[in-house]
Amino acid sequence: MNHGKSIRMFLVDGTPGGIITAEIINWTGHVISAPRSRLADVLKLAEASRPGLYVLVGDNPADSDSRQAYIGESEVVGERLAQHNKPESTGGKDFWDRMFIFTSKDANLTKGHLRYVESKLISIASHAGRLSVANVKGKQNEYGVLPEADMADMHYLIEQLQIVLPALGLDLLRAVPAQAATTQPSEQDSSVQSPVFSITTRQGISATAQEIDGEFIVRKGSLARGQWENEKWVNYKKLHQSLQEAKKLVPTDNGMLVFSEDCPFNSPSAAAAIVLARNANGRIEWKLKDSGQSYTDWQDAQLVDM
Repeated sequence: MNHGKSIRMFLVDGTPGGIITAEIINWTGHVISAPRSRLADVLKLAEASRPGLYVLVGDNPADSDSRQAYIGESEVVGERLAQHNKPESTGGKDFWDRMFIFTSKDANLTKGHLRYVESKLISIASHAGRLSVANVKGKQNEYGVLPEADMADMHYLIEQLQIVLPALGLDLLRAVPAQAATTQPSEQDSSVQSPVFSITTRQGISATAQEIDGEFIVRKGSLARGQWENEKWVNYKKLHQSLQEAKKLVPTDNGMLVFSEDCPFNSPSAAAAIVLARNANGRIEWKLKDSGQSYTDWQDAQLVDM
C-alpha cells in the first residue's frame, strides 16, 4: 500500500510565481522557491542566514530549448546567493531565473553534511538527466566520509527533497523509474504504473512504454523512425532532434533510431510523435501488448471498473 505525504506549502505573496515555502509534516527541513527578481526579499528571511543547499535554475546558454541547474551549498546560504547574483564577469552566474533553497529548522547541519549532500545531489541530477547540470564534472566525488548514522540522516534528507522539489515544479532529482520485471507493481513498489503499451508498424518501428507516476516512459531499446515526416509540428520535431543530440536516440544500421535509455514524456501523444516522427494521437497509437486494446480504451475500462 502506498503511504501518503502531507506537504505544507505557503504562497508568501499569494501568487504561484512568487516566493513559496514548503515543508513536510514532522520533518525539520524547510524549502524556499523564489524568482531571482525576489532575491532581496529572500535575503531578509531568517533562513538566508542559515547553513543550506541551493539550486539555481534557468535557460541553458548552450541550448535555448533546454533548462540548466547549478547545485551548491554554503554555511550562510544568503551570502552565496548574493555572490551568484553578480555578473558572470565578476564571479556570478547569469543564466538563472529561479532559486530553490533548503535549510533545516534545527542547527545540526555542518559543512561536512552540506558537502556530502551537495555531491550526492549533483550525482543524482546528472544521472536523472532532466536538466543539464552546470556543476564542474567530478564535483560529485568531492565529499568526505561521514559517520554511518550521519550518512543515514543525509540520505533521508535527500529522499525528502526528492518529494518536495517536484511538488514545487522542479524535477531535477526525479529519476526515471527502472523497468519492472512484471507489468504489475509489487506490494513494496510505491509507484503507480500502467501495463506495458507498444507501437509496431510494417516499416519496422517497435516501441514499448509504460505510464508511471503521471509520466509516459518509452523504454530503452525501443525503435523510432529516423527522419521527421514533414515540417509541421515544429516543437515535436525539435524534441526529436534534441533527443538525438543528447544521444538518447541513436542511429541503427537500418536507418532507424533506438532509445539508448528510458525516456519520459508528458503525454502518450508526445511519446508517439517521437517514435513515429510525425504528429500522432498517442491515445490511439499505443496499444496493450497482449490484447491490442488502445490506451484510451484501457483508460476508459478503468472507469467502468470503479
